[in-house]
Amino acid sequence: MITFEEVSKVFPDGTRAVENLNFELPTGKITVFVGPSGCGKTTSLRMINRMVEPSGGRILIDGKDVTQQDAALLRRSIGYVIQHAGLFPHRTVIENVMTVPSLVGTDKKKSRATAMELLLRVGLTESMADKYPVQLSGGQEQRVGVARALAADPPVMLMDEPFSAVDPIVRSGLQAEFLRLQGELGKTIAFVTHDIDEAIKIGDMVAVFQEGGHLAQYATPQELLENPADSFVADFVGRDRGFRSLSFDSAENLVIDPVESVASGSDVLVLDDAGRPLGWVGPGIASEDRPAPVAGTFTSADSLRVVTDLAITSPVGIAVRVDSSGTADGIIRHQSLVRQLDERRRLRSGANA
Repeated sequence: MITFEEVSKVFPDGTRAVENLNFELPTGKITVFVGPSGCGKTTSLRMINRMVEPSGGRILIDGKDVTQQDAALLRRSIGYVIQHAGLFPHRTVIENVMTVPSLVGTDKKKSRATAMELLLRVGLTESMADKYPVQLSGGQEQRVGVARALAADPPVMLMDEPFSAVDPIVRSGLQAEFLRLQGELGKTIAFVTHDIDEAIKIGDMVAVFQEGGHLAQYATPQELLENPADSFVADFVGRDRGFRSLSFDSAENLVIDPVESVASGSDVLVLDDAGRPLGWVGPGIASEDRPAPVAGTFTSADSLRVVTDLAITSPVGIAVRVDSSGTADGIIRHQSLVRQLDERRRLRSGANA
């Protein structure tokens, strides 16, 4: 657990970057620091490993004040990943990953074996090991940066906008890989981003900072979307927060109509011989020989956001549910979905009253 107790930072020129921070980052979870530029989120992160020294208050890791520990030893015990990976250009990929184990005196053979295992774990291949950073793509560099941070098996990792320098498709892949790794390793992670969507996607907890280094709200992603603390948080989270909050609710409890209810009539769902959906036919939509494609399908394990998106993009306003084999086993109409979502909202409002 990482604890901030009345932590502040004032730079020599008088700039007050952080003001009286009080919150706890839970062990084994991802806590995201998010906010506009200049709000103190990176300064707060860098105070954890004493890259920046606090002006007041205390930062504790598992009850131990970081300022009472040797700074170099502290940093070696904490994984650190930054934007553009920060790899040593004159060292090969595997030499970069071996950096911290080498510093703490780990046997070279063992260090190399561990580094190779980590490269595979972050989605790289053995053939990458002897390449230099200049030979890598941006996404590959970031994966090496994560592997290097994991090399000493640190209980705590700090990540400062690690995926912001890559394109959206690569970024999405890196986020998914990062969440998969965290599911296996369970590190205590502080993660800085300026992107609220990234914060909501990967954070177990989200700390929203505002100008002057004030903590505007500290909450789970769902609570942040559904109950922003004030107008600043509401504006920062965005006007579509209600739709995005549906990501945290499962489609499992939706009341579903049978597939047979669209087997005839004006809009018909066309199925193949195995019962898998092929498309829609109907007046003004498509003919039987060329059905309009189904926008996508969902399963009971998907979120309400997925179902809502499918119903909106469907040419007939209907989302199709499938089982594990891809066979259509139910449908939900847009009108029914809206009614059920409204009922869900009213039940939650009553529970919170």
